[in-house]
Amino acid sequence: MHRRGTILTPKFFNPIHRAGWPFLAIFAAVTVLLWWIAAPLGFVGVLLTLWCGYFFRDPDRITPNRPGLIVSPADGVVQMIQPAVPPVELGLDQRPRTRISVFMDVLSVHINRAPIDAEVVAIAYRPGKFLNAALDKASDENERSSMHLRTGDGHDICVVQIAGLVARRILSWTKPGQRLRAGERYGMIRFGSRVDVYLPDGVQPLVAVGQLAVAGETVLADFRSEEAARLGEMR
Repeated sequence: MHRRGTILTPKFFNPIHRAGWPFLAIFAAVTVLLWWIAAPLGFVGVLLTLWCGYFFRDPDRITPNRPGLIVSPADGVVQMIQPAVPPVELGLDQRPRTRISVFMDVLSVHINRAPIDAEVVAIAYRPGKFLNAALDKASDENERSSMHLRTGDGHDICVVQIAGLVARRILSWTKPGQRLRAGERYGMIRFGSRVDVYLPDGVQPLVAVGQLAVAGETVLADFRSEEAARLGEMR
């Protein structure tokens, strides 16, 4: 879908992803039971059911489609930008690359999206702990699912879904050999977590720590840009 010079009508209701319907049914059933026990408890159940539907919302996004742009794979706050080696299980060389970490809280949209047009070279799952995903060591110690992407011109990008303190399930709907388009949905994490993006050599981040990123829309980096890494300040 191409959008240029178009006025869009705001959407007040977003579709719920199919992965959320079983949970929504469970929350609704528990709400009926709680309401039967006591009305105040039923009211709490209604609020939790509404939150469940909100958590699994799956809004459409308008992804910039110029070649060379790397968009955010997750909604949330850019929490860290620092050099780090990619997950060893992907088989990439272990020299540091610039890593951008986007933290999702329990109110964020949790659908993850491909950061660039690329082929899936490898996917590797590694069990681990469930530390607070805001911690730096969560990248090394927490449960994670790593994906190695390669663009048509040979650039390697690594995207890592990291479970958090209350996350207990990482979902990925991709497989090696599959081609993804920038902004395409490829997975999600339940409930509260982080996604790391490892940039290719020489590519500078175009976001700053503390900035709010929107999956499929916010440009994290640009292969064509010669701009230095950006700094930001709270205003």
